[in-house]
Amino acid sequence: MASFRAALAEAVAGHLQQHESAPVVGLVPTMGALHSGHGVLIDAARAASDIVIASIFVNPLQFDDDADYQHYPRTPEQDVTLLGEHGADLIFLPEIAEMYPGDPHLPQVRVSAGELGHRWEGAARPGHFDGVVTVVAKLFNIMSPPAPGRLEAWFGAKDAEQVAIITRMTADLNLDVVIRTVSIVRDEHGLARSSRNQRLDEHDYASALALSAALFALEDDAAAGRPLGLADQVSELNATTGVDLDYLVVVDPGTLQELHPGGDLLDEHGVLQGPALALIAARVGPVRLIDNISLDPGRSQPRE
Repeated sequence: MASFRAALAEAVAGHLQQHESAPVVGLVPTMGALHSGHGVLIDAARAASDIVIASIFVNPLQFDDDADYQHYPRTPEQDVTLLGEHGADLIFLPEIAEMYPGDPHLPQVRVSAGELGHRWEGAARPGHFDGVVTVVAKLFNIMSPPAPGRLEAWFGAKDAEQVAIITRMTADLNLDVVIRTVSIVRDEHGLARSSRNQRLDEHDYASALALSAALFALEDDAAAGRPLGLADQVSELNATTGVDLDYLVVVDPGTLQELHPGGDLLDEHGVLQGPALALIAARVGPVRLIDNISLDPGRSQPRE
């Protein structure tokens, strides 16, 4: 870790020798098994930053199932190649002992995600978001550049709950980090890119497309000013072979609280009155998949 900090300080000093402006350091935290969506994330950070850092660390604290942790795909050589192709300047690949000296499963001090961390994915995976914010807070501290550099952290919008919680943590703990997000990257059939997708076989993949189809239908309902067909989409998903639905909900983007008819954002007929977020989670074959979509009643055209 000391050698990495020295490399970061050297990069900042090198920038200052050539530029008068303070360098912007763009951090892209990942768990590896990188795909084209991560490439888009690195590209966005590259376009907006002077120095780009990518971290690769499969964080044991955010797995509630040890088997899931053990089976999480690890492709370090391919990851390093992809990061180099997309212009990362520095790559941080710490060992568990570096991030959690002593027992990696029982660090003495952790960060709590609070009430937000107990909703949806947090309810399904107890302790997950506490593990996320703990490791992200540590990464922010490790990657914080020497003055006058400033840190911006980049996350994919697919993990909408994670982004909301990290944004709240950054504000609540007065961390000097700017949070940036990049839109979800989908394949040609609409499935959100995920490192877990590589564990889907042909039949699982076909079943998984039902998740994004349900989100697209809700997006079109919102855009057309129709009542959200949430119950219909839940029925469709429950009838889809190979899909074990956990939840499909529409929530307030800031609080992650579920919207109900008759409230400020959803009228008594189920017509959306303002921006919202649809969240979905389901087990498909051997993996648990999550996805989301922004619902905007002001969008003029339905999805083609």
